[in-house]
Amino acid sequence: MKPLRLLLPLLAAMATAGQPAGAADFAAAGAAIQSRTLGNGMQIIVWPDRNIPSVTLYNWVRVGSRNEGTGTSGLAHFFEHMMFNGTSKRGRGEFDALMQASGGSNNASTSQDVTIYTDWFPASALEMVFDLESDRLANLALVPEVVESERGVVYSERRLRVEDSNPAFLDEQVGATAFLAHPYRIPTIGWPSDIQSWTLQDLQSFFRTWYVPNNCTVVIVGDVQPAAVFALAEKYFAPLPRGPEAAPVRTREPEQLGERRVMVRRPGQNPLLQVAYPAISAVDPRAPALNLLQTVLLGGDSSRLHRSLVEQQELAIGIGGGWSEGFDPSVFSFHATLPAGGDTTALEKALADELQKVLTDGVSEPELQRAKNQIAASFWRGLATIDGKAHMLGEYAVFHGDYRKLFDAPAAYERVTREQVLAVAREIFQPMRRTTGVLLPQRAGRGTAR
Repeated sequence: MKPLRLLLPLLAAMATAGQPAGAADFAAAGAAIQSRTLGNGMQIIVWPDRNIPSVTLYNWVRVGSRNEGTGTSGLAHFFEHMMFNGTSKRGRGEFDALMQASGGSNNASTSQDVTIYTDWFPASALEMVFDLESDRLANLALVPEVVESERGVVYSERRLRVEDSNPAFLDEQVGATAFLAHPYRIPTIGWPSDIQSWTLQDLQSFFRTWYVPNNCTVVIVGDVQPAAVFALAEKYFAPLPRGPEAAPVRTREPEQLGERRVMVRRPGQNPLLQVAYPAISAVDPRAPALNLLQTVLLGGDSSRLHRSLVEQQELAIGIGGGWSEGFDPSVFSFHATLPAGGDTTALEKALADELQKVLTDGVSEPELQRAKNQIAASFWRGLATIDGKAHMLGEYAVFHGDYRKLFDAPAAYERVTREQVLAVAREIFQPMRRTTGVLLPQRAGRGTAR
């Protein structure tokens, strides 16, 4: 949950977002949601919201870079591209053309854990969208010339997003160092040599394994009748055959027993510092406490680290980071950009000193309440749109195991105490378990610059 630069009390945040100001009203909204699992294992979740005649559909496919292996890194992201490139029934580009002709739009994203496909469209196009989505799940075409075209697109994207970006390059290096065994060490976009060498057999096997109805959670929010949605699901999705149950990720990262360090020298102007600590998974009951701690430390210009490291000591020109809620324990990372010629050693020590203050004294009650207000604001503003509702329903259904937990989230954050925040800080921010990455700018042919 990303913190916002807002300091609103809980009720004001609720009113600003146009959401009900009472727990009973919020629970009633949750009662309107209906869920059904088809015979082939696909879960369908429907939240009627008739404020506008529009609909959002999210298809959460439970596959990401954590499900890849040696030689196949980047395939989850590659299929994010391929799923828009035609089927045995429809040509390349027809998915987008039909969506746009109906007044709709679409997008997709890939992470370490999931690939998400999103459609936004008028309610009148509901059946057409079900037809389009079921078609690409059932009949995706892996045409060799299209595969090669998209391979080139993905390789260019890697160059642009990672190899031409110092922060992204350092983040990739730190991730591959912080994880020795767990596949979270694999970059979502893939390693260069893997992108160049996937075979058609690799693609076919990956698609048959992961793009099956029992690996999908479909969330529909907007101007719909649940009964009509379920009827369309039976017509278009239920005939898809259930796939094999994918092998679980069994690897668990071994305990880190000492600090790890990465030093990178690349052309650029600004030194960079990244410090990562082993963290927790989305289902860990300490997640609300960790999100609140993240907000205290990094939640905007009023946060501890911005005030100390950017405004007061002027050691950095920007600092951010946090952790991602995933299926397995991830890392909590701090990313700092220094001014040209900045001292990474001094910043590293100052960051360690600030974290030690947290481990010694915890957070204050005003800091904790401010963080709760910020997260409440983010939560209610997210639920103010049908897109936000669909995303948050899917997030809780997929990562937390039950969409109903969404409706306990405000109370769960309000229950967090200073003692719980201190306990999770002491568990995570252990100096001997950190991975530190430093990027120093290098002038071509002139050595390094500090």
